[in-house]
Order: sequence, then C-alpha cells, then structure tokens
Amino acid sequence: MRAYLVSMSDISHNLGEIRKKAGKAQVFAVLKGDGYGLGLNMMAKLCRDEGICNFAVTEVADVRRLRLEGKERESVLMLRPTSDPEEVRRLLEEDAILTIASQQNAMVASSVARELGVRAKAHVKIDTGMGRYGFLPENMEEILACYAHLDCLDLCGIYTHLHSAFLSKKKTQAQVETFLSVVEKIRATGRDPGLVHCANSSALFKNPDHALDAVRVGSAILGRLAFRTGLKKVGVAVASVDEIRWVPKGHTTGYGAAWKAKHPTRIAVIPVGWFHGFGVSYGEDTFRLRDNLRRIASALKSMVLPRRLTVSIGEQKCRVLGHVGMLHTVVDVTDKIVSLGDTATLEINPCRVRGMELRFRD
Repeated sequence: MRAYLVSMSDISHNLGEIRKKAGKAQVFAVLKGDGYGLGLNMMAKLCRDEGICNFAVTEVADVRRLRLEGKERESVLMLRPTSDPEEVRRLLEEDAILTIASQQNAMVASSVARELGVRAKAHVKIDTGMGRYGFLPENMEEILACYAHLDCLDLCGIYTHLHSAFLSKKKTQAQVETFLSVVEKIRATGRDPGLVHCANSSALFKNPDHALDAVRVGSAILGRLAFRTGLKKVGVAVASVDEIRWVPKGHTTGYGAAWKAKHPTRIAVIPVGWFHGFGVSYGEDTFRLRDNLRRIASALKSMVLPRRLTVSIGEQKCRVLGHVGMLHTVVDVTDKIVSLGDTATLEINPCRVRGMELRFRD
C-alpha cells in the first residue's frame, strides 16, 4: 500500500483563513499543476464549497476541464499569456480571462475576438522583477496603446507577481510601489484598470495590506508557506512497511554506502523515495553569492550535525538510514515495535506527488 492522504477539513480550514486575511479582496484560487497535485476539479469543488469561485490556471485544457465539471459561471484567469491564435480561440470559447503581457498578445487576442464577434476579457500583466512575462513598467506607451487602440479587448484587470514576498519586505514593497505607479498612470488617462492585484500566498500572509482588489493563492491552500502561519499542512504520504530484517555490524545501506552499521541493526524498508517527493530539497537552483555561501554553510553544518530525516510508524519516529532511494527508504527500527504491514507516515510536498494513489478523507 502506498498513497497520499489528504484531509479535506484541513483544506477547508486553510481556505477559511485565506478568506479572513483577504478581507474584502476577491480570492483567485491558483490551481496550476493539476491543483498542486491534488486534482484540479476536486480542489475547485472544495474552493467553491468555501465560497471561492474565482480560479487561475496555466493550461488551456484546464479551463475546459473546469467548464465540463459545471464551473460555467466561475471566473477563470489564464495566467500564461499566449499569442497562439488557436489557444486564444479555445480560451475565448470557454469564456476565460486572458493575460495580456505584450503588444503581440494583445493584437492576437483582439483579432480572434473580432472573428468570434466577442470582446476578450483580459488582465494586463506588469513585470516588476519576476522576469517571466509582462510589460516593463517604463514602457507605458505600449501599455496604454492596448487600452486605446484595441476595441475588442475588455481590459478588466491588471496584476504583477511578487518574487520575494516570503523573504524580503523591502523588495516586495518596492515591487508593489512600482506596480501601483503603473496603475495610477493608467488612471491618469481617464481609463479604469479594473481589478488590481499583486498578492500571492506569501504576500497575503506576510502583509495583508497588499491584498488590494484581489489575491492569488495556491501554496496557502496547501498550508505550505516558508514561514509560520495558522495554516495546516493538508496531506501526508502513507505506505506499508515492506520488509523488516537484521543487518550485522559493518553492513551498509543505499547508494554510496552512506550509512554503516556500528552494531547489529534492525531495519525496515518503506516503498517511498525521492521519486515520490520524500527527502527532496527545493530552491537550490539559485546562483547568487550569498545563496552559494548559505548552501556551503549548510553542507558544512550537515557534516557535523547530519540532517536527521525521520519516518513515523504509529507514534514512533524512526531515523532514515543512508540516502533516500528513488523508490524506497530504509529506517532504523532496532528499538521500535514494528511489524510487516504497519503503516508508515512521511512528510512530502503535494506538488511532487506521483506514483501513488490519492485519497481524500474528511
């Protein structure tokens, strides 16, 4: 047995906390990556049950999936801008809200909308430092041209994405100020920018003042932010103990023989590994000097005080031995009461859930 067990009551709790933090701001539930690995339509249903009826996705097919599941009236914001006429056509036919991040996006959206005899609802994306999509704040002429010259566009919102809300108040404030300066320049021309939003999950819980007209939350639904909140982590991996055996003194486990028995040791093998998201490190793909220094310091610390990954079997914490394998993990149960078939519980990130059954419980 191997499954990812998700508490629907914990998700409901988190959605309630999000709504409290958001106050009067609208909430867009970001359901990218198949609802962060928990199922697009299941997550949409849970959100709607808690009164959240705005969704945001990154795939054209996800809009269709939501509509087929009865989400005809909900607002669905397509976060990924596109200049592909066929994709734009499909999105408009499903009444999605487009993201306009360039003049090319805008012209294609307006052209397709004219062919369909509709006005394309869209939010303008401003790049204040994330560096993926969006108009640069200094290119106001391009931004204003979208409002002035493309009458088949209904520009009903504007947003940006905050890259360091979990980390730096100063950087976040600078981004917000830059973004709001663009909004004010649009208003100064007599145009209504529509729904103004910039806060992601971290921004909402670090500084609710950034909620503005709307917020976009994903990680907060899962209760997985990089700082303390009143949110609950929504799921755990569970698996049966596959094997229990004794290994003699001097025996090793795993690739690289990273662990060597100092005495006869009773071990248990659990069929969950890094493929399923256990023991995987995140955020190690940055290259700033301070990030590298921090990583070196962490590595040196782990040489003196090795990271102690554990797995729970019943109420017992069992230490992981050696490296976590692709599909298996070995733990020390020498002084534990453990039998074959007992259930082990492991903390993994829902975004990495794969190769296991997904189960929901109340």
